[in-house]
Amino acid sequence: MIFEQIEVGYHAVFAYLIGDPETKEAAVVDPADDVDTLIALARDHELTIKYILNTHGHVDHIMGNAEMKEKTGARIVIHEDEADYLVRIGEYWLDMFNARRSPPADILLQDGDVFRIGGIAWDVIHTPGHTPGGICLYLASYGICLTGDTLFVGSVGRTDGPKSSWPVMIESIRKRLLVLPDETEIFPGHNYGEYPSSTIGQERVSNPFVNGTFDPEMF
Repeated sequence: MIFEQIEVGYHAVFAYLIGDPETKEAAVVDPADDVDTLIALARDHELTIKYILNTHGHVDHIMGNAEMKEKTGARIVIHEDEADYLVRIGEYWLDMFNARRSPPADILLQDGDVFRIGGIAWDVIHTPGHTPGGICLYLASYGICLTGDTLFVGSVGRTDGPKSSWPVMIESIRKRLLVLPDETEIFPGHNYGEYPSSTIGQERVSNPFVNGTFDPEMF
C-alpha cells in the first residue's frame, strides 16, 4: 500500500493519499488545499485518483473537493448523515475560508461499510459527535485508523457547533475507537499534537479527554 500523510493549506489539516500499487487506484482523504501538490504526489507514485474521501463536511476539510473533482474526475465519498451539509455550508464560512462550495457526494457511506481502494479494504466506522456524519477509516491488516476530527494526538474534536455533541463524541471514542487494538496507529485530521500520529494505547493513557482527567464542566 502507498500511504502518505500531507499537511495542506493554512489550517494544519492533514490530507492523506492512499493507493494500491497493483491496481494504481488511489483516494485522497480530506483534500483541504494544495490540490496540485496532491495530484503531483499521486502522479509520482503512478496512481490515478479515483475517490475524494471526506471524514466529515466541515469547510476546512472539503474546500479542495471542487478543484480535485474538476482536475481528476474523482468521485466524492462521505457518510450519508453528512451529505446534505456538504453542499449547504453557509456563505459566511465559505467566505471566511476563501473556499468553493463542494459538489454533491457521489457515494454515500454507512457504518460498517467496507470501502475499497483498489484491493485495499477499509472499514467505515461512524463516529458522530464532532459532526453527525463523521467517520473514521480503519485498516485492520495494517493497524491503521484515520480518525478525522474525532480523535487527535492528545486531544479531541470540538463540540461547540450547532449539530455537535460532547457526550455523543466521547461515546464514539470510547465505544468505537478505544475498542481497537492498543497498537493501532491513529492518523488525525489536523496537525495539532506533539507528533503527527499516535496509537490507541497511547491516547488511552495520556489523552486527558479520553482518560477522564478532563472535566468539560470546568470550562
